[in-house]
Amino acid sequence: MTETTVGIGGAAESTDMVLNIGPQHPSTHGVLRLRLVLDGERIVSAEPVVGYMHRGAEKLFEARDYRQIVMLANRHDWLSAFSNELGVVMAVERMLGMEVPERAVWMRTLLAELNRVLNHLMFLGSYPLELGGITPIFHAFREREELQAVMEEISGGRMHYMFNRVGGLKEDLPAGWLGRARAAIADVNTRMHVYDDLVRGNEIFRARTRGVGVLSAEAVHAYGVSGPIARASGVDFDLRRDEPYLAYGELQDVLKVVTRTEGDCLARFEVLLEQTHNALDLAVACLDRMAELAPGPINQRLPKVLKAPEGETYAWTENPLGINGYYLVSKGEKTPYRLKLRSASYNNIQALAVLLPGQLVADMVSILGSLFFVVGDIDK
Repeated sequence: MTETTVGIGGAAESTDMVLNIGPQHPSTHGVLRLRLVLDGERIVSAEPVVGYMHRGAEKLFEARDYRQIVMLANRHDWLSAFSNELGVVMAVERMLGMEVPERAVWMRTLLAELNRVLNHLMFLGSYPLELGGITPIFHAFREREELQAVMEEISGGRMHYMFNRVGGLKEDLPAGWLGRARAAIADVNTRMHVYDDLVRGNEIFRARTRGVGVLSAEAVHAYGVSGPIARASGVDFDLRRDEPYLAYGELQDVLKVVTRTEGDCLARFEVLLEQTHNALDLAVACLDRMAELAPGPINQRLPKVLKAPEGETYAWTENPLGINGYYLVSKGEKTPYRLKLRSASYNNIQALAVLLPGQLVADMVSILGSLFFVVGDIDK
């Protein structure tokens, strides 16, 4: 077999075309390259090439103390900043054997679910946009702005909240914040039907996604795919239910693990949409519980220099895009000896190698968009 690498245009009929999708300019938001081998309009093989925006966060962890590494871990999935912080502080707290105040546990759970909704709304709006439907993105940003306002009020940040601390949260809630959060969630809930009616019920959207890019449960296990993408292929696993952390053990009657068996682009979108509905329900349940709690501390007092005892531990969380893992090794110093980050998008994107072969080039965007990844979460 002979190969001809071309930029634009065709090649001789007896050769395969190697087509590079990306990488875009380094200043763009997320740089991914796909190396496709084509036979006419059909994809023969696909290789995701990552590393174009690698920022060396794992190496920087070793040169920052336990308070400073929260800022670094905050940024790899820029749509899930609060959840990113959470895994790091949970790992350090586990090393220290530290108990977090009850109010902080429930508050962390509430903010993690609001962060999940913010993450999912972005994809619920941007995925139809990639298929030619511009209207949903305006709806998504309207809902995001309402929730973003309550997150910004409590933390001071719009994307990178920096509200988690080892031992709890940065500070207590502003007066009246619980009521304003409840009102914002209620407003968003009343408008979520737009995505069911406008997107999921749209015949063009369904034609572009149903039966396209089917990912088998075997491939999910082989590549370590997790989150909504795995559950859309029938893999019924969610850490919030199967290995509860924070307050999820007390929310099992509200928590709903959404699954599908089709494994196609439409199933992945439907799982994401129904998971957004459930995250809003979980947030309301957390608000109800917070209203019942007696006043108390929101964090633990820490020494000026925080040192974790010598040893190792592993903490993992059900982030909006899938499972995030944090393997922490300490030598008893104020900085980690090693902090290895297992990010959801890195594993999920590898499945393109089995998803794209056999598909038409025209369906590539449908498949790529349905994997709901953030490139910073790949190139950590």
